[in-house]
Amino acid sequence: MILQYDRILVAVDGSKEAEWAFQKSIGIAQRNRAALFIVNILDARLFQGNKMYDSSVMRGGEQQARKAAEKLLNRYKAEAEAAGVKPVEIIIERGSPRVTIPRGVARKIDADLIICGASGLNRVERFIMGSVSQSIARMSACDVLVVRTEEEIDEAAAEA
Repeated sequence: MILQYDRILVAVDGSKEAEWAFQKSIGIAQRNRAALFIVNILDARLFQGNKMYDSSVMRGGEQQARKAAEKLLNRYKAEAEAAGVKPVEIIIERGSPRVTIPRGVARKIDADLIICGASGLNRVERFIMGSVSQSIARMSACDVLVVRTEEEIDEAAAEA
């Protein structure tokens, strides 16, 4: 039995938690000589029809979000390639991150590991909303690594 990852998906959204997940993904991809897929999901709920805004404002917001995502992912791609990771691909999709990552993108690329940042939500927020990382772990057909920041580790220890 070979315990190695060949196709790693790392989900990023510009947060500090996602940055930590991305940094960890570089090391894992290097050690496994794995392909790295850097993914950002444009949350469809943010761009759906809203009576306060006309559709041109909503489309403009989505276009701006897509440009920002492309800039972020291209920066991450360059960093991963500079560290010797090959191949590196970027993917930007529209949808719900909770579903699109594990059921859409991960299946499409045949990922064998998904890496994401922890949600950073407190207990009440997690109870009400759940977290994207929890949904990914629950719905994925492959391994999932949820990366925590030092602050989250300290907060979890204080809550215990």
